[in-house]
Amino acid sequence: MFNKVITNQTKTMVLLMLVFTAIILLFSGLVYFSIVNFSHQRFYELLKIRTATIVQIEKSKDHLDLPENYILNNRNDEELPMEKDYVFAVPADSNFKKISQSVHIPDYFFKSVIRNGEANYNDKEFYYIGQSFKYDNKDYIAIASAKNHYVIYYLGFLKRTLVTCIILSLFFSMIFSFYLSKTLFKPILKITGKVKEISSENLHLRLEPQPDNKELNELIETFNGMLNRIETSFETQNHLIGNVSHELRTPLTSIMGEADVALSISRTAEEYKETLEIILDEAEKLDKKIKALLMIAQTGFDGKVQKMDKVRIDQLLWDVIETLRRIDSRNNIYLDISMLPDNPKKLKVLGNEQLLHLAVANIISNGCKYSNFQQVKVSLGATDTDVYIIVKDTGIGIPEEEMNKIYDPFFRASNTNNYEGYGIGLPLARNIVRMHHGELIVSSYENKGTTVQMRFPNFYKKQENA
Repeated sequence: MFNKVITNQTKTMVLLMLVFTAIILLFSGLVYFSIVNFSHQRFYELLKIRTATIVQIEKSKDHLDLPENYILNNRNDEELPMEKDYVFAVPADSNFKKISQSVHIPDYFFKSVIRNGEANYNDKEFYYIGQSFKYDNKDYIAIASAKNHYVIYYLGFLKRTLVTCIILSLFFSMIFSFYLSKTLFKPILKITGKVKEISSENLHLRLEPQPDNKELNELIETFNGMLNRIETSFETQNHLIGNVSHELRTPLTSIMGEADVALSISRTAEEYKETLEIILDEAEKLDKKIKALLMIAQTGFDGKVQKMDKVRIDQLLWDVIETLRRIDSRNNIYLDISMLPDNPKKLKVLGNEQLLHLAVANIISNGCKYSNFQQVKVSLGATDTDVYIIVKDTGIGIPEEEMNKIYDPFFRASNTNNYEGYGIGLPLARNIVRMHHGELIVSSYENKGTTVQMRFPNFYKKQENA
């Protein structure tokens, strides 16, 4: 339950604080123990110098006759804090207990000095260093000791300073961690807030790119792409719901009306045949409209699962023109290749060849039909990033006040009553172009003609953006 309440921002802040705390403690420990070790070594060096001085002084005497187990010299020159210097004659039996009890130094320290020639020892307050030497074939031990004020007082001050610094560092690291985590999550929270605003009523809204944030921009681009597909799907669905009842009811009404009239009174075989022909014709229209609905729905909803390959648009156009001419010899199509690029690779796009063929064929076929089979000019061109197809006819055009409805399925302009069609070619083509991350633009003037421009990103631009 507790884990569900904690946000990722809080977890990030706590993690950063733990990391900063660990680093601060590590460096503080290294500083403290390095200084402690240095102070110990330095103080022992000073004592060693003092011991060497004592040895030189004692050796310089003319006569050195010391009784065993007896303290010869107790110096207190205060050259070091509370300094005490000793010179002992080594007992014949190497028993240092009496000396040890007298000066309160453990006897193993004396034995270590004899064995190694030099040794050091400390009781946390006083530091001792001893050195053995010979004089007139007798063994002696010189010891220098002093109180290490540096360790006792200065390192205490260092402890307090480091603790204060650690507390302040933790405080500032908490502020920094909070600020950093808030800065890191601010764009995500902003995106989350923007996403919450998007619903089926305002699918046109898009997320804005974040400056200097490549990873987040990739997420935003992916999400915006998903919104484009969802918007297309919703538009298609809304159009289908709005038009399906009217478009399917018309042939059904005709079928039911003809059947009802035929059954109301007895008729001749010829009249029944005529009625059945009308019913069959209306049923065929109904079948075509259902297939058209399914095709628009599929291109609107299924854009992510279509197989995509490299397609040469110039080859596709030649194939479309040849197909249209074969279907109807009256189709008069002129292909303008004056804008072709020097590099044919610029004409390649990543797409589904069958769907692209369907979209381009629909646009060119409409141009031929609504211009009464006058010449339709198809231009092909390319830039470094995009491929363009422009289809221009000199037909009946579209009334200006009806241009906002041209992408509605089954919509037909008011001046198309004398032309056969179902009003699905342009919506279908636009869905296919959108699936290929392209753009379809229509400009038209009544009785002057229509120009349709299709733009597709070329294959190499898609690869760079992938």
